[in-house]
This record gives sequence, C-alpha cells and structure tokens, in this order.
Amino acid sequence: NKRSALRRMNSSSSKHPAQCAIALSPCKGWFCYLLRCADDTLYCGITNDLEKRLAAHNAGTASKYTRARLPVELVFAEPCADRSTASKREMAIKRMARGEKLKLRTRAPIP
Repeated sequence: NKRSALRRMNSSSSKHPAQCAIALSPCKGWFCYLLRCADDTLYCGITNDLEKRLAAHNAGTASKYTRARLPVELVFAEPCADRSTASKREMAIKRMARGEKLKLRTRAPIP
C-alpha cells in the first residue's frame, strides 16, 4: 500500500521536511528520480544517495528549480547500473510528456 509506505524524513537544515511517497531503503548505486514540487510541476534528476538528495532539495541547496517550489515529494525512483545509464534515463524521462511521467508513479520500482 503506497499510503502506508509514505515516510517523512527529518531535515534539520530546512523548515520543509523531506517527504517521500515511496519507502526508501539505504541503497548504493545510481538512481534516476522524479519529484513533484509544491506547485505540482515535476523535476527529474539523478543521484547516488536518494535520501541525502531529497533532503538537499527540501533544504533549497540541490537545484534552483526546486528551491523556488518547496517542499518537494519523491514520486519515482529507478535504480540504474551506473551514472551514464542514469543520465540517459533522465534525458529519456525529460523528453516524455507530463502524462507519461505521471504513469511512471504507478510502476515505480522501490529501491
């Protein structure tokens, strides 16, 4: 159940606590992820530490785009073999229409 998987992570450096629509387990490796911003826009990126990156987004230190649209919520994360694969997946997702990106949420692999 996705609702029961909702997990709030504390971020001491921000007045916007990090939110995650999927449960995160500590994993190593690269991920391509999709965030939903407070203004309902979507942001796609890559990282090798999902929890740290999500906290950085909500602290306003990860991206100019998300800094102005706090708080953000992680709605999709996909493990990738390496940084190159994650970057290619990020570009493929950025080329998708909004509706296609939203469909990713329903089949989101949980890291």
